[in-house]
Amino acid sequence: MSLFDTLEKPTLLLNENQVRQNIAFMVEKARQGGVRFRPHFKTHQSLEIGEWFREKGVNAITVSSVDMAQYFAEGGWQDITIAFPFNLHQARAAREISERIRLGLLVENTAALEALEAAGVKAGVWLKIDSGAHRTGLLWNQTDTILALAERAAASRSLRLRGLLTHAGNTYGAGTTEMVKGLFRESVEHVNLVRDMLIKAGISNLEISVGDTPGCVLSSNFSGADEIRPGNFIFFDAEQTAFSTCRSDQVAVAVACPVVACHPERNEVVIYGGAIHLSKEHYPQEGREIFGLVAFTKGNGWGAPLEGAYVRSVSQEHGVIHLPTDVISKIKPGDWLCVLPVHSCLTVTAMREYMTLDGRVIQTMNSCQPNNIRAN
Repeated sequence: MSLFDTLEKPTLLLNENQVRQNIAFMVEKARQGGVRFRPHFKTHQSLEIGEWFREKGVNAITVSSVDMAQYFAEGGWQDITIAFPFNLHQARAAREISERIRLGLLVENTAALEALEAAGVKAGVWLKIDSGAHRTGLLWNQTDTILALAERAAASRSLRLRGLLTHAGNTYGAGTTEMVKGLFRESVEHVNLVRDMLIKAGISNLEISVGDTPGCVLSSNFSGADEIRPGNFIFFDAEQTAFSTCRSDQVAVAVACPVVACHPERNEVVIYGGAIHLSKEHYPQEGREIFGLVAFTKGNGWGAPLEGAYVRSVSQEHGVIHLPTDVISKIKPGDWLCVLPVHSCLTVTAMREYMTLDGRVIQTMNSCQPNNIRAN
């Protein structure tokens, strides 16, 4: 009996063999590059999958929230950096975590430092530097502001200034492999200019932490960095294939969705699999908005993405898939299609659990909430 004979509703499938290959690839890349590997666990959000990293010698991780840090600390992880600007309202929770593990926190203003000190948090702090992505952090050439904050952090009695941290998010959608490599290298160089400035001002022993999946996957030069923090590489996704960061056969998750309606007159089928399963992330391609790539089932998994097939829109439960004429004629209601999500991190958060290709359920930190895998 096929795995798909046991399913009833949208299910997040996980190819464990491919996940383990992706982990091994990045572990070896960090080793060859001479940098510490601190993978971002916001992508998979699972204690069990985290153990697959530990089997490869990983002992330091990145997370994106205090709640996620608590979850992984309870799972035995002792070196955790929360790579998100510190939320002042969670200072007491941060103190509780900092009493149990080696905690790293991001700051980009004195208000965060003052809140941490007032709460009695003992942690390492990283100055968040904007090296070009323009999402958050102090712009790398705002030297006076950075110096003032660094001096304030270095003078703290309860906090230890560990270094400078950046995320080269501008590598996403850069266009070509060479552009990704160039932006990643530029990001590292910008943060090194900041470190050089601080050293001249008497603030030394600073580490540099960088991280983004396109840059870390495609680059081979990590000089000037002490650690890398990619996360999405563990699963990849449709967007990463569009960026040529990975091949489609390296994508390790897909959402199995049942077909509920067929409309051959407009080359479309409707699946039970919408925004609450896939998210509303999308990317442009040849004048279309792509909300996911589409593949037929293959064994207990999925095959290569079908040429000319894509999820063209999503609402809460509905997903509308465009299919070529020669493909739509083969599909009927009740069939299963597999969707490679645009952004695997968000899809994992939405789906809350995985099912491996041998039918085993793997939980995430959100599995205690009502989930989308098991039938009611």
